[in-house]
Amino acid sequence: MADTYSNRSFFVKLLILAVGILFLVRLIHLQLFDSSLKAAANDNALRHIVQYPARGLIYDRNGELLVYNDAVYDIMVVPAELKKAENFDTLLFCDILGITRQYFDERMAKACKYSMHAPSEFLEQVSKETYGAFQEKLYKFKGFYSQQRTLRHYPKPIAAHLLGYIGKIDERELNDTVLNSDKYYTQRDYIGKSGLEKSYESVLRGIKGEKVTLVDVHNVEQGKYKDGLYDVAAVAGQNLYTSIDANLQEYAEKLMANKRGCVVAIEPSTGEILTLVSAPSYDPNLLVGQVRGDNYKMLSNDIAKPLFNRALQATYPPGSIFKVAQSMIALDEGVITPNTGFPCDKIIGCHGHPSAGCVRDAIKMSCNPYFYYTYRRMIQQNVYKDPIRDSHYGLALWREHMLKFGFGQRLEVDLPNVGSGYIPDTNFYDKWYNGKWTFSTIYSNCIGQGEVAVTPLQMANLASIVANRGYYYTPHVVRFYGEDSVRNPEFYKKHETGINPEYFDIAAEGMFLVIHGAGGTAHKADIPGIDICGKTGTAENKGVDHSVFICFAPKDNPKIAVATYVENAGAGGSWAAPIASLVVEKYLKKKVERVEFEKNYMNTNPCQSLPLKPVYKKMKKRR
Repeated sequence: MADTYSNRSFFVKLLILAVGILFLVRLIHLQLFDSSLKAAANDNALRHIVQYPARGLIYDRNGELLVYNDAVYDIMVVPAELKKAENFDTLLFCDILGITRQYFDERMAKACKYSMHAPSEFLEQVSKETYGAFQEKLYKFKGFYSQQRTLRHYPKPIAAHLLGYIGKIDERELNDTVLNSDKYYTQRDYIGKSGLEKSYESVLRGIKGEKVTLVDVHNVEQGKYKDGLYDVAAVAGQNLYTSIDANLQEYAEKLMANKRGCVVAIEPSTGEILTLVSAPSYDPNLLVGQVRGDNYKMLSNDIAKPLFNRALQATYPPGSIFKVAQSMIALDEGVITPNTGFPCDKIIGCHGHPSAGCVRDAIKMSCNPYFYYTYRRMIQQNVYKDPIRDSHYGLALWREHMLKFGFGQRLEVDLPNVGSGYIPDTNFYDKWYNGKWTFSTIYSNCIGQGEVAVTPLQMANLASIVANRGYYYTPHVVRFYGEDSVRNPEFYKKHETGINPEYFDIAAEGMFLVIHGAGGTAHKADIPGIDICGKTGTAENKGVDHSVFICFAPKDNPKIAVATYVENAGAGGSWAAPIASLVVEKYLKKKVERVEFEKNYMNTNPCQSLPLKPVYKKMKKRR
């Protein structure tokens, strides 16, 4: 009997010892290896707040500020803490923040679904004024706290398409292995969506930091934890210093305010873009803050497509400005000489002027038949007896030259979503015509119609090529960025067309006579005291013709090259040429002396009428 009790006592002691050892092991694990309880305890007393960096500022070529930052605040909530709150005044809370009770309930439900214990966004981008009133009463709203961000602000309502805008990162961007390769972004982050904000995102965004603060039971911050030992300061983004002339940009936008089209101006000697206007445009401040969503929707639905960047993305038939490149290529291939003349017949629509006896006069009068015969000689060079094979040979040569002019490919400008235009190749026509085509099938290309399509940026680049007498630098917007003045070496590489510069002297002379010579097509572009050279174009389409013009000035040592495209406005000399000349005058003279002339072209809308524009919000949105 005694042995039985002795055995029982042994097993009880053994059980107690085992349980004790189990608790001891668990305690050691929790103390030394498992930090979850410590983290839970810290979460009740510590608040980890992300410190968002200020995005880099953006300046124009003269140091004028184009984009800066304004402070805003995100209101964060921890639902579990809110549940513990007593006498939470929902009405006061909603009144201060300007929201409805329905919105409050919806956001709380979303926050609870996300996590009861982790913080989530309740209200984004609250203004400084609203936040000030909220901060005074924050002690009454247990479970809520604020997190500072910066918001973009534009002192001048210009260059919306060029500067771009930022928005909250979406799922696709978040999962993009290239864009988010460093895992920098989370669901709460904002990112550049267009323009310079997108193409220079990694430069502008900066580096996030973190602040750890002590919080009491009343949700009031008590200061830094351990005197900021664990705080990490945010690093502001780097500033961009652009080539844009803010005054010229603003002026060009005023000229195009009631029109549809675009203006692109480039400094030929550097490739720096001086102005880039797409019309209609919009105030970039409309896509900032709480009103952004509503305004973006209205802009997207606007029939005039103000969000569409015509200067970079639109592909148009170039019309007669293309004749400049055609003549240079034909001269280089030796199919014509500078003094070659052709009869001005009715084969492709003569304008009723005398026959052109040389390349210079053909450019001056924009002679369609002249370039018909020139293009025919280019395509059918009689290298092969078979006209089909010969046309394939000629088109391939012609296209190779056009690519050297920057056509048919994306110019590597430092902006996103740039179109490439189109220069047809032999494969394209083989598919269309089953391989059986000759010059007579494709002759519309000779005057910039047919299957040829170019972007306005490429048109301005063509003007730069002639201004430089045969070469160009890649058009670009940012000159340098950051304190170290970082520059892109690709922008300093010269792109040669391979054509004799003397031929471009002929082109420049012809373009000078377009404006200043008898029989020229753009006398309205004449600027007293400035030797401006230009070429008109009238691009055919399903509606009213588009008005097209390219130019550069002065003729010698050019400082500016411009391309202007006015949709559905008629002949190039009627609208695009005068507008381009005003841009040139403004840049070179710093003022416009042709005051009445300016009024006529600034205040008149030659484009077909559209429905009334919607009214965009510029005030705080009431939810």
